[in-house]
Formats: sequence, C-alpha cells, structure tokens
Amino acid sequence: MMVIIVKLLIGIFIALSADSLDTYTSIESNNEKAKLYVSNYIIGNPRDKAFQILDNKCNVCHSKRNKRRVFTIENMDDFAPDIYKQVFVKKRMPKGRKIKLTSEEYQDVLTWISNTKK
Repeated sequence: MMVIIVKLLIGIFIALSADSLDTYTSIESNNEKAKLYVSNYIIGNPRDKAFQILDNKCNVCHSKRNKRRVFTIENMDDFAPDIYKQVFVKKRMPKGRKIKLTSEEYQDVLTWISNTKK
C-alpha cells in the first residue's frame, strides 16, 4: 500500500513538473507576440508609436554620439524629412549591428512620416 502511494506521489510530481516546464516555454515563446500586442493596441497614435521607436532605438546612440539630434516629442516632426532620408533612402540608420528595426517598426516610422507631410 505504501509503495502505491509513493508511486502515485512521484507520478503527480512528474506531471506537475512537466506542466510547469511547458508553461514556461509557452510564456517565453509568446513574449514577442505580447510586446507586439502591447505596442499595437496600447499606443495607437502613429506619432506616439514613432516616438517610442525613436526613443528606444535611436536616442540610445544619438544621446552619446549626436546630442544635437536627440529626438523628443516636441522636435521629432521637424526631423521627419531627415529621418526619412537617412533610414529609407540612404539606409544609413540605424547604424551598427546591435540596434535593428523590425519590419513593424519601419512601417510605424514610415506611417508617422507620411502623416507629417499632410
């Protein structure tokens, strides 16, 4: 009788451990999807999305190497033509290999730039 109880407890422990590992893997694999969901639905305004990208991806380097061109919510529209030229025409930005823009981020920036031309 005691052997059956021990085997049952071991079986329950293994089942719970396997389930928690699957849950962890599932949570980790859905992390990118969650970030995309948050950026698409909480920040709906193209200008706010673009500023978030400029602040997170561009200002990291600009604050160290090009302090005259640190983007703020107040000055970003003035820089829109230059950003378009450097990112989409000349493809010079973002510089280096560490910081890259996703296709969604490129689209968000392009949408904002298009809205500034109206």
